[in-house]
Amino acid sequence: MKTILLISRCPPYPLHLGDRLIIWHLARELSGRGHTIDLLALYDRDDDPQRIAAYREFFRHIELIRESRRGGEAYLQRLFDPSKRFARNADISFNPDLWTAIKRHLRSHDYDVAHCFGSVSVYEYHPLFADKPNLITPYESHALFLQSAARQGQLSAALRLPIVRRFERFMYAPYDRTVVIAEKDRDMLLSLQPQLSVDVIPNGIELAQFPWQGEDRDGGTLLFVGNFEYRPNQDAARLLIERIMPEIWRQMPGAQLQLVGNDPPEWMLNLADRRILVTGRVPEVQPFLARATAFVCPLRMGAGQKNKALEALAMGIPLVATPLSVDGINVEHGQSAIIAEAKDIAAAALHVLRDEELRRRLSLRGRELVETEYTWQKTAASYERLYDELTRQP
Repeated sequence: MKTILLISRCPPYPLHLGDRLIIWHLARELSGRGHTIDLLALYDRDDDPQRIAAYREFFRHIELIRESRRGGEAYLQRLFDPSKRFARNADISFNPDLWTAIKRHLRSHDYDVAHCFGSVSVYEYHPLFADKPNLITPYESHALFLQSAARQGQLSAALRLPIVRRFERFMYAPYDRTVVIAEKDRDMLLSLQPQLSVDVIPNGIELAQFPWQGEDRDGGTLLFVGNFEYRPNQDAARLLIERIMPEIWRQMPGAQLQLVGNDPPEWMLNLADRRILVTGRVPEVQPFLARATAFVCPLRMGAGQKNKALEALAMGIPLVATPLSVDGINVEHGQSAIIAEAKDIAAAALHVLRDEELRRRLSLRGRELVETEYTWQKTAASYERLYDELTRQP
């Protein structure tokens, strides 16, 4: 069994925030297998310290540290002065309190592994634990994310992309391993820094929480689930409302669109009517996944693996998705999902709505795929193997 120092860019809760989901489930699985974990996490929401009870049992020690503002000057210093890229003392770090906490824990405990979750907010502390087996999980390549946004005409993404590429060339270089959750993110990081040792460990699904529901679905109901604080989800919702659904309504006037998730913007709420349901945050997404006819996921921006797609597959709701929406998921077109470019999503969704046999096949094969390849037990086992490899190396 290992003793792990986990340094995270965010706490493990609440779970509707996707970057917290993996930490919560991985900590639960690893602690249940007998590993000891100490958590040092940055936080940026005022109620985060009050939520510790939701994950206290998974950790021996928990310390939350308020995330500090990272100014543009500090980024430029790291970009152009290699001596400032890694925090060899508290004063040059983005967050001196986190630097001090890491130092204190390393002095007090003998850790087998130091594991960072996140990218720019945590990467720089590597000198503190460079003498121990170490790894970093940045979830995704931010350069890949910005590249997809720039292709959609976002000027800010296009301007930031060269800077982020330069950061990703050096941020992960000292780490023993870098872990991402999709192959395209690995390929991007290796194109920027070929010397990296990069592993791909996908996210999982808690199968009992997302049971297969292949029968008794509504007719003509299309569903999209997302945290609408996140710009790519807003873009997908706007695409559904303005371009996809009008094509579908011309042929199926009774079809309904359901937009389910946290913090919908005002423009989305204003467009809700008898054919567009905007729920806001709901206690559980499962009832919607269990009833809708098809899950339509027309993401055009993003990187990494999409939890919403895994949840849809697990519950047996036929999935119609852009290729980006299923990055890191081994779906087979026409068997476990229907894959189409954004301009063809409406036609693909109509095909699914009209073909009962196709819906049945997608429902069964989607669930089989998740059961076989995407569970949190498999994710935790992959990290266990990686910890073992690192601790065996001289």
